[in-house]
Amino acid sequence: MANRNDSRNNRRNKDDIEDQLVAINRVTKVVKGGQRMRFAALVIVGDKKGRVGFGTGKAQEVPEAIRKAVEAGKKNMIKVPKVGTTIPHEVIGHYGSGSIMIKPAPAGSGVAAGGAVRIVMDMAGIADVTSKSLGSNTPINVVRATIDGLKKLRTSEDVEKLRHAELD
Repeated sequence: MANRNDSRNNRRNKDDIEDQLVAINRVTKVVKGGQRMRFAALVIVGDKKGRVGFGTGKAQEVPEAIRKAVEAGKKNMIKVPKVGTTIPHEVIGHYGSGSIMIKPAPAGSGVAAGGAVRIVMDMAGIADVTSKSLGSNTPINVVRATIDGLKKLRTSEDVEKLRHAELD
C-alpha cells in the first residue's frame, strides 16, 4: 500500500539517496517581547539498498530545518546486512527508555511495523520484517533505537570471521 504522502515527503537526490520526513516539532521560546518559534525536523535518509541514516535539523523555517536534517542524515549513514529481503536474525535496539524488537519475517510478509520504524526499514530496503516498540514512543527515540538495533546485526559470514571458525 502506497503512502499518500510519498510524493510530498519523499525526495530522491542526485546521488541516489532518498529522504523521508518523519516528524516536525514546533518549539516555542518565550521571551520578553512574546514568543519565538523554531522548528525541528527528523528525517530518514537511505538508498533502499542497505544503507540508512537519520538526521535532525533545527531552524526558524521548516524547509531549512529539513535541509539541515538531510545533510546530517547523510553524514551518519550505516550499512545494514540483509539476507534476501529480510534481516539475518532477531535483534533488540535500545535508546533512552525506548526499545525496539526487530524480527526477520518470511518473504512476502511485508513490513509489520508502525510509524518511524516502517520508514527506517523502507529506506534501508528491508521488505520483510516484524517489529515491536517497547517503552518510549517518541519518534526520535524510536528512530535511534531502531538504528541501534540495525547496527547490532551480523551475518553468518561476519560471525565466522570474528570467531575464526568455519560454519556449515
